Amino acid sequence: MKDFKFRNQPIWLKVILLLLAGLLLFLIVVPMPKFNDPTCTVVFSKEGELLGARIADDGQWRFPATKKLPGNYKKALIGFEDSWFYFHPGVNPVSLVRALYLNIRNKKVVSGGSTISMQVARLSRKNPARTIPGKLLEMCMAIKLEILKSKKHILGMYASAAPFGGNVVGIEAASWRYFNRPAEQLSWAEASVLAILPNAPSLMFPGKNAEKLRVKRNNLLLKLRDNNTIDQLTYELSIAEELPVKPLPLPEIANHVVEKFSKTDKGKNVTSTIDYSLQQKVNNIVELHRSNLSENQIYNIAALVVEVETGQIVSYIGNVQNRNNKHNEQVDVAEAPRSSGSILKPFLYAGMLHSGEILPNTLVPDIPINFNGFSPKNFDYTYSGAVPASQALSKSLNIPAVEMLQDFGEARFLNLLRNLKFSTFTFPAEHYGLSLILGGGETKLIELAGAYSSMARILNHYNQHKGYNSQDISLPQLTEKPAKDKKWNQQSIVSASAIWLTFNALKEVNRPSEREGWRNFSSSGEVAWKTGTSFGFRDAWAVGTTPNYVVAVWAGNATGEGRPGLTGNQAAAPILFDILDLLPTNKWFDKPENELITVDVCAESGYKASSVCPHVIKCEIPESGTKTAACPYHQLIHLSSDRQWQVNANCYDMSKMVHDSCFVLTPGMEWYYRKLHPEYFVLPPFMNGCTPSETFKMMELLYPKNLKSLFVPNELNGRKGKIVFEIAHRNMDTRLFWHVDGEYLGETTYFHQMGISPDAGPHKLTVVDEEGNQLTKFFTVVSKKMN
Repeated sequence: MKDFKFRNQPIWLKVILLLLAGLLLFLIVVPMPKFNDPTCTVVFSKEGELLGARIADDGQWRFPATKKLPGNYKKALIGFEDSWFYFHPGVNPVSLVRALYLNIRNKKVVSGGSTISMQVARLSRKNPARTIPGKLLEMCMAIKLEILKSKKHILGMYASAAPFGGNVVGIEAASWRYFNRPAEQLSWAEASVLAILPNAPSLMFPGKNAEKLRVKRNNLLLKLRDNNTIDQLTYELSIAEELPVKPLPLPEIANHVVEKFSKTDKGKNVTSTIDYSLQQKVNNIVELHRSNLSENQIYNIAALVVEVETGQIVSYIGNVQNRNNKHNEQVDVAEAPRSSGSILKPFLYAGMLHSGEILPNTLVPDIPINFNGFSPKNFDYTYSGAVPASQALSKSLNIPAVEMLQDFGEARFLNLLRNLKFSTFTFPAEHYGLSLILGGGETKLIELAGAYSSMARILNHYNQHKGYNSQDISLPQLTEKPAKDKKWNQQSIVSASAIWLTFNALKEVNRPSEREGWRNFSSSGEVAWKTGTSFGFRDAWAVGTTPNYVVAVWAGNATGEGRPGLTGNQAAAPILFDILDLLPTNKWFDKPENELITVDVCAESGYKASSVCPHVIKCEIPESGTKTAACPYHQLIHLSSDRQWQVNANCYDMSKMVHDSCFVLTPGMEWYYRKLHPEYFVLPPFMNGCTPSETFKMMELLYPKNLKSLFVPNELNGRKGKIVFEIAHRNMDTRLFWHVDGEYLGETTYFHQMGISPDAGPHKLTVVDEEGNQLTKFFTVVSKKMN
């Protein structure tokens, strides 16, 4: 192949090559119009409605570039700015000649002759002073833009960067700021106003230049009518429309959602999972209750609605809608760690059912307890002796919950919570201790809603697929995530049967939850719900779960200030049920038949029936429940023929004995239980000469429980006080004789309490009943109260 020599080529080829080289040089040298200005964070509902926005970093209301311009705005813009837009290559010679003529005739610049493409170039240069070199550069930039980009793209660049008065930039921001609607919903009159404003943005000063703006708009509408873009009726209706008076505030439907996205998706358009209509209704409910609660100086509320199937948040109220921040309304309380109160108890109940450590109605002790100085109390300071686990949950009793956690183990429970995506329990189990179940740790409302919705999703999907998938446990989402293929052969941290039984225990809405009874739930749908109140009345919680939705509510003060009456039932539950009334009703959760088995259960104790349980009922339990113990409370008791005495073979003729199956609680449980259950059979005393077995307790120390470090306080008059000891005896009428360190103190009958004022140091308490039964306890008195 011969060497290519330019001078030897034909003229036509030389011309083409020179033109191509010139074009290449032109494209390289001439800058391309670019816009790198910061943009607003703009958040939409799942239906596309604007929820709110955050201003750009440079203080401008500049929405991200729009992908689609409304047809009426495009026609109005082209009709006003550049009628030959679709026909010129970026520069319109006719317009330039006309502008030159007008400027010379008027002896000043009255027309620039710029096309829309040239205006894009000028906007990208930040509107510098008008000079001939500058105009030439803009012409070159416009030509390059036309070569490399489509007309549609150029219109979009202009519409997104054009100034619309004040700090409003771009068609979308202008549509909302001036007309409170998206650009696609603009009328012809509104589109015409926005087509004019970039040419004279000063016309939008409030209260000024309104007539000039009206004339310009109407002239443009007349032009559109004359070229048959709009008809006569549209023209007449359009010129009758009022002009915008001043920029309007943007919608503030979900302030804290917008704030979240301003940190994670700054400067972007974000489509959230929020249901626009529901969000507005929940806002109204929260505002109504805020008004009522503020009378008690309770100022902050958070509420979430989560769709169970998708895990998407369809309503998010991080706090009440108030922009003045007088009461910390800016704080997103839904994301703030707060003391959990009793709201975690259902997870413990479900965990113990799952592991086969309790059955649904297993009796749990409800008596005064002390664990190394930790002495929990029920909300109403009463004791029932023993209560079914399901009732302990539905009544939110604290002492049974602590007893259950003691059996389950703090570390195991902490691990369960972490597996349910709670992130706030960062310390080891020893840090929380047994107080974990009563609010000793903190949680977030959003994570609480996630845990309850995860359990509902596990149950729903098990019934659909007869299996488990670990992806069902997830935090709620504010944006739609792509669906993933799921396999239903994985293990679950909580079984469907345990969840179903837990939700059934929480379904009783007429219960006297945390002592202040609240109205019955009037909706036709069933709901599993739980409340919680933190120590010091600082946090009120309420969570309601249905097969389709989870509603979670928190009420209190963001400052942490407690208020009387700030309880789950009084402050949060009314909000919960008002929100639930907004949601469609549905049938209850399907029963996970494959995971439930029917067994014989003791009617009195809730344990698996033993051979001596007289009343046996059928009960559905998780398969794991088969390994629970048989009823420990029913015993075969040997009585005299007249049933007045307990006897044994050492003191009574076996042929005359009567053998009864009796429900026998421990003395401490019995002491409180029989007060609420008059049908409870109290065992008769032992016949003289009959000695109880060593395993049979006649009496039990109720108080104090922590005997290792007792402190004797001083009275108000300065005298040394007393420690009150209390004992429960199976025979309420018996006399007890009290001794400390061998010294007789006195006797008691029926109410067995004795005040003791010992010196500091170790001591021995001995209590003897009339039959010679003896209780011995060692205790230590300290000189200084331990923290």
